[in-house]
Amino acid sequence: MIVEPQLRCIGCGAAIQFDDPKKAGYAPKSVLEKDEEEIICQRCFRLKHYNEVQDVPLDDSDFLNMLHRIGESKALVVNIVDIFDFNGSWIPGLPRFAAENPILLVGNKADLLPRSVKYPKLLRWMRRMAEELGLRPVDVCLVSAAKGIGMAKVMEAINRYREGGDVYVVGCTNVGKSTFINRIIEEATGKGNVITTSYFPGTTLDMIEIPLEGGATLYDTPGIINHHQMAHFVDARDLKIITPKREIHPRVYQLNEGQTLFFGGLARLDYIKGGRRSFVCYMANELTVHRTKLEKADSLYANQLGDLLSPPNKRYAAEFPPLVPRSLSVKERKTDIVFSGLGWVTCNDPGAQLVVHAPKGVDVFIRQSLI
Repeated sequence: MIVEPQLRCIGCGAAIQFDDPKKAGYAPKSVLEKDEEEIICQRCFRLKHYNEVQDVPLDDSDFLNMLHRIGESKALVVNIVDIFDFNGSWIPGLPRFAAENPILLVGNKADLLPRSVKYPKLLRWMRRMAEELGLRPVDVCLVSAAKGIGMAKVMEAINRYREGGDVYVVGCTNVGKSTFINRIIEEATGKGNVITTSYFPGTTLDMIEIPLEGGATLYDTPGIINHHQMAHFVDARDLKIITPKREIHPRVYQLNEGQTLFFGGLARLDYIKGGRRSFVCYMANELTVHRTKLEKADSLYANQLGDLLSPPNKRYAAEFPPLVPRSLSVKERKTDIVFSGLGWVTCNDPGAQLVVHAPKGVDVFIRQSLI
């Protein structure tokens, strides 16, 4: 069997090569002996069957160079964001990459939000936040790619706005982009789990081409790495803990001045001044929130990191980067204090003086409340 130079892994899109197991697209030559039309690289095989991830030498510039191709063709750009981590999964400068191409904004993982959240209100919030971030999408949709919610509507939108042309699906790592495309393939052909998906950021290594009607193509692009997300500061075991898998249950804490909330050992919120008030935490249900007095917070962190305050798990707690404090003031009603890639805490009334702590590089900011 003759191997074509551009033979690609059906899982991640990397060009298949048989020489270097440490490089992207490696597969043993024995795969050629199998009577199969589609080949999967060793990395995707181990990820799919053993949930193991192998590092490959790709950096941010590789991903950005791939995105530059988008502006060179006439196409619809479908931008997938994680609705649970809207700002953290935002691609800075996307309109510049897209050039004159229209952008359809799709919020994924809608099933993670409490059922009390009304979709029309959430869609208005998404559009308003997008415009504040410099993007004017042609339309906004909400889906749960994992459960198939909203997929029929977004597929109709894609067909309407692409006008017979190509489609580029873009998004940051871990937003569920490949799951989204798998769902489209399943809806259209009945074949599921074609593209490799996992908890691990950076699964898709090159553009995957999927033929559409009329000779057009849908491209699944690699995930852009936003280094300010908490996902890039934890190991695989802890990533599963901080990544929500089912509907978030809000946790309400009545705090007095001089009290602290720890979110595992990954971040913390000190309530300095503002009288007794409630704080509502929206984070993965598996993540432990611990309340203590501010005067005891530093010693508790020093003695319990990796144990009571976990994640990070004890195996690498000593190497976890120190938490850096930052002062914030809540000046408006219904304000979210967001820890990028971890979740957010809602304060409903103005006047709270806070000090928030997170590893250097993790983005922490205030926004108008999502819920």
